[in-house]
Amino acid sequence: MKKWLLVAPVAGALGIVAGVGADRFLGAAGEAKQDLKPATTLPLTRVVLFNSGVGYFSRSGEVDGDARVDLTFPESDINDLLKSMVLEDFSKTGRISAVSYDSREPIARTLSSFAINLNNNPTFAGIVSQMRGERIEVAISATAANQPGKLTGTIVGVEKQKVAVGAATVEVEVLNMWCAEGMRAVKMSDIQSLRFSNPVIESEFRRALEVLAQSHDNQKKAVQLHFSGEGKRKVQVGYVIEAPIWKTSYRLLMAEKEKPYLQGWAMVENPTDEDWNGVKMALVSGRPISFKMDLYNPLYINRPTVEPELFASLRPVTYRGDMSGREKFFGYGMRDAENMGPLVTPDDPAAVTLGRSGATKSRLLKEGGGQPAPDSALLGGATKTPSLGFYARDTAAELAQRLGTGSVQNAATAGALGDFYQYTIDHPVTLPRQKSAMLPVVGKDIEGTRVSIYNVNVQAKHPLLGLRFKNTSGAHLNQGPMTVFEGSVYAGDTRVLDVQPNEERLLSYAIDLGTEVDPKAGAGKQKITSIKAVKGIVTTVTKITEETTYKVVNRSQTDRTLLIEHPNRTAQQFKFVDTPKPVEDTPEVFRFQLALKAGEAKSFTVKEERDNTTTISLTNGAENQIRYFISLSEASPGLKQKLEAALKIKSEWDATLRELNQVAADLQRLTIDQDRIRKNLRETPKEAEVYATYLKKLSDQEKEIDALTTMQKALVADEFKARKKYEDFLTNIND
Repeated sequence: MKKWLLVAPVAGALGIVAGVGADRFLGAAGEAKQDLKPATTLPLTRVVLFNSGVGYFSRSGEVDGDARVDLTFPESDINDLLKSMVLEDFSKTGRISAVSYDSREPIARTLSSFAINLNNNPTFAGIVSQMRGERIEVAISATAANQPGKLTGTIVGVEKQKVAVGAATVEVEVLNMWCAEGMRAVKMSDIQSLRFSNPVIESEFRRALEVLAQSHDNQKKAVQLHFSGEGKRKVQVGYVIEAPIWKTSYRLLMAEKEKPYLQGWAMVENPTDEDWNGVKMALVSGRPISFKMDLYNPLYINRPTVEPELFASLRPVTYRGDMSGREKFFGYGMRDAENMGPLVTPDDPAAVTLGRSGATKSRLLKEGGGQPAPDSALLGGATKTPSLGFYARDTAAELAQRLGTGSVQNAATAGALGDFYQYTIDHPVTLPRQKSAMLPVVGKDIEGTRVSIYNVNVQAKHPLLGLRFKNTSGAHLNQGPMTVFEGSVYAGDTRVLDVQPNEERLLSYAIDLGTEVDPKAGAGKQKITSIKAVKGIVTTVTKITEETTYKVVNRSQTDRTLLIEHPNRTAQQFKFVDTPKPVEDTPEVFRFQLALKAGEAKSFTVKEERDNTTTISLTNGAENQIRYFISLSEASPGLKQKLEAALKIKSEWDATLRELNQVAADLQRLTIDQDRIRKNLRETPKEAEVYATYLKKLSDQEKEIDALTTMQKALVADEFKARKKYEDFLTNIND
């Protein structure tokens, strides 16, 4: 029975121990014990590289009894390691004890946790003063005051004393000890050596020094895997860490009477500090979601500080009246710790329980040859979560028929892996540290047709030499550059995107100087095709026609198949009219195919149409629009008749409006003339003849103003009725 362990964010639940040193780990009962056996080596056996910036690494080998495996990783990889590590023990009695790794506790916090605090570079006296009350053994040198020898006693403290040295006075540090014969004072400068009698203190001192030493190299972190069991058995560990993406490049060899030959190479790097010796390698093309998460740094939360309530003797309490008019109670209270909220939320990784599915178990067991363990034996319960263990399956079981018979045979077997595509390298790979390698993954004849591809936005005068090929290699072609050869001559470079098996794709690699294209855009036409009125809103449909003529000349000595890329304007509602159907369409362009013999010239016209719809609301100021619609031959006789009737009603309204304006003008004229007469009357003597004339004229004008005012009121009412009649008629025009 195989026992396995997922090292994931549930570090506490799975028993991961973050130790300062590498000398202790948790046993079956959880007690700390010393691991006396030498470490076992697990060689690297499998590497799976993804083109998303990560790689899966698997180590497997044999262990005997209780065993420890020591690994080292760059500090930058520890978070990925804690997130993805999978451990497996393929025996029935074996189990995984724990995984311990170097802590990233801040060095100052770690040092302060020891009995002797070595923070801030303490002096000899500073270290001794921390150990007041501890028994020590001191070796002193011969001085005028002391005889050489050893003293045993208890530290009382360290003080500074002033001592006369010649004519001067200096301060010296003195160690005060309680010895068998009583108090002794020893100058710190006279102490040759000092030893603590308590072995626990000495152990703490040594461990603090080890922490300081390990902090000097913070680029590498030690990880220890502990396996418990009996006898020899197979174990395995797999993990996902950051790795350079693998890249592909292609060579396309084209000959006159032969199929194009495609050769593909995968470029992989070994950026680690370890040689890859005979590892099984697979290259996966896909886009798995991968992220980083800080699981390595210790995280602390701020907790409230609660002061205990202290009660003194009570004094008489006095109360003031409420100034707001409402009674209030002011008391003392303390926030309950339970009200601070849970420390673990449903989204917290520590609240997640990991397991595995039955399908995953079978894949994990394929290489080890073990038997699946019952779900009850799994750490983490029965929650089924997919793991990365399927990358540990045996490559040999997946090998299919080798592809290609070209000069370079396939060195990889390609196959679908769900939504991913995998190249399994057919032979073990050896790659030294900090080296790169090119591995052949494709070598196959493919189907292809030579074409010239013209796009005015790419090259305005000449098309590009290219190839329409079908991926008959049987493998997924990962994106990458491609170098094209015509026979044994370099022809150009191109770039290909991801191509699925049996998918057709175009590629171009050079300018076709033997073919010239001259595109000419026509003047364009616009024609109204229909006019319709609904409730006073006239809708006009105008058909817009545009033409582009491509004049093509083939000046080369060979026939050409020309693909003309015309902009795809489907989103603008354009449709082809009297134009051959395109052989291909993409979201950006339509492709039309044109055959050209050597020395032949042709023209190809692309005609497009679309309907442009405009709406105009007929209002009381739309007389010119109405006359325009009446003049259009596309308007129906019924609509024209209604529009003409609308103009007649408009003329009646206009006549009433003219009369109203004339009355308003007469009233304004009379008002101005009356002002003039009144001014003259003020300046003219009453005895003068003209004075009576002014009075009579003023009286006549008043009568005329009264008549005009009455007429104005009637015309205002008539104008309102005429305008409303016209507007109501317009809003009810339907044809």
